[in-house]
Amino acid sequence: MNGFIDMLGEKLLPIAGKLGENRYLKVLRDAFMLAFPITMFGSIVVVLNNLPFFSDATKGTLGNLFGNGQNATMSIMTIFVTFGIGYYLSKSYDVEGIFGGAVSLASYLILTPFSMLTESGEAVPGVLALDRLGAKGMFIGMIAAFIAAEIYTRVVKKGIVIKMPDGVPPAVANSFAALLPAIITLTTFLLLNAAVIGFFETNLHDVVYTAIQQPLTALGSGLPATLIAVFFVQFLWFFGLHGQIIVNSVMDPIWNTLALENLDAYKAGDALPHIVTKPFMEIYTVGMGGSGSTLIVVLLLAFIMKSKQNKEIGRLALGPAIFNVNEPLIFGMPLVLNASIFIPWILAPLVTTAFNYAMMSTGIFPIPTGVTVPWTIPVVINGIMATSSVMGGVLQVIDMALIGVIWFPFLKLVDKVNLNTVSMAD
Repeated sequence: MNGFIDMLGEKLLPIAGKLGENRYLKVLRDAFMLAFPITMFGSIVVVLNNLPFFSDATKGTLGNLFGNGQNATMSIMTIFVTFGIGYYLSKSYDVEGIFGGAVSLASYLILTPFSMLTESGEAVPGVLALDRLGAKGMFIGMIAAFIAAEIYTRVVKKGIVIKMPDGVPPAVANSFAALLPAIITLTTFLLLNAAVIGFFETNLHDVVYTAIQQPLTALGSGLPATLIAVFFVQFLWFFGLHGQIIVNSVMDPIWNTLALENLDAYKAGDALPHIVTKPFMEIYTVGMGGSGSTLIVVLLLAFIMKSKQNKEIGRLALGPAIFNVNEPLIFGMPLVLNASIFIPWILAPLVTTAFNYAMMSTGIFPIPTGVTVPWTIPVVINGIMATSSVMGGVLQVIDMALIGVIWFPFLKLVDKVNLNTVSMAD
C-alpha cells in the first residue's frame, strides 16, 4: 500500500502543485470569492421568500416585494465575476486593478446583445436580458474578462499611457494613465463584436454558450466527472494539499453555472435541471464535517473508540467539525499520509456522492435549489437550507451513517494499535 501511495504521489503531486499555483486559476478562485458575499445575500433572500411552509400565494407576494434582492445579486453574478477577474489579473501583473476590472466588465458588456426575444420570437431592442448577466453569460464573461485584462495590462506594461505632470491628484493621474489602454482594449472588443454580427449574423454569447458552455456543464453535471473531482479532492488532501482549492479552481465555473440555472428554474416553479451543482458539492461533501465528511468520524473517535489518543483527538476536533472545519483531524490524527485510513478517506465520499446522486435522480430526496449556503453552517441545517426541504437534512443523516459504517472497521484497527502501543509501553 505504501509503495502504491508513494508512486501516485510522485506522478500526480507535481501536476497538482502547478495547478494550485497557476495564475489564471488563482485569479478565477479569487473572482468567485469576490462575488461570494453578494450572492450569499441573494441566497438568503431566496430562502426566506420560499420557506417550505409558505403557500404559493405568499411566495408570490414575497417575490414581488423582495425579488430584487436576488435579481440584483445572484441573477447578475457574471458581472461581479468578470470585474473580479479583471481586477485580480491586473493586480497579479502589478497594474492598477480597479481599472482592469472596469475594462474587463465593459468588454464583456460590449459582447452582450442589448435585445431580448419575446415568446413570439420578436426581438425587443434596448433590453438587456437578465440571463445574459447570470448563468447563460458566465463562460463568455470569464473568457472576455481574461482576454480584456491581458490586453489592458500588456498595453500598460509597454508604456502606452498618458503621463500627467507632478502635482496632479493621483486619482486624475491614474484615470489618464488608464485612458489609452482602455480605449485600445475596448476598441478590440467592439471590432470583434461588429465582425461576428456583420459576417455571421449572430453574437458571441450564443456561440460560446452553444459550443463551450453547454457541453462543459453537461459533462460537469454528470456522475462520472463528479466522482473524479471528489476523488482528487480527497487524494490531494491525503498528501497535505488543499484539495478543495485546487479542484474547485477548475470546477467552480461549471458548478456555479449549474447552480444559477437551478435557481432560475426554482424561481420559475419549474423542475430543477441539475443534480450536481456548487451547493450539492458543498453541502453533501464539505457540509458534513469538512473535507471527506468527517463529522461522524470525529464522533466515533470521541465516544466509541477506546484509546486515549483517539478520544482526545476526537473531542478536540469536535467543535470545529460541527462547523465543517476538520484541519484538527486531518493533521492531528493524522489523516495526511496515513496509509491505514487511505481507503475509507477516499472511498466514503465517493460512495455517498454516488448514493446522493441516485437518491435525487429518482426523486426520493430533493435536489439543491441553487441557493448559496455558507459552508460553515452545521449539518442538517445546511441540508434543509440548500433544498428548502427537511428531507435534505434527512439525507445527510443517512450519509453520515454510511460513512460511519465504512470508517468503523478501520478506526477499530487504529484504535487496537494505539491500545497495544500503550500496553507495551506500560
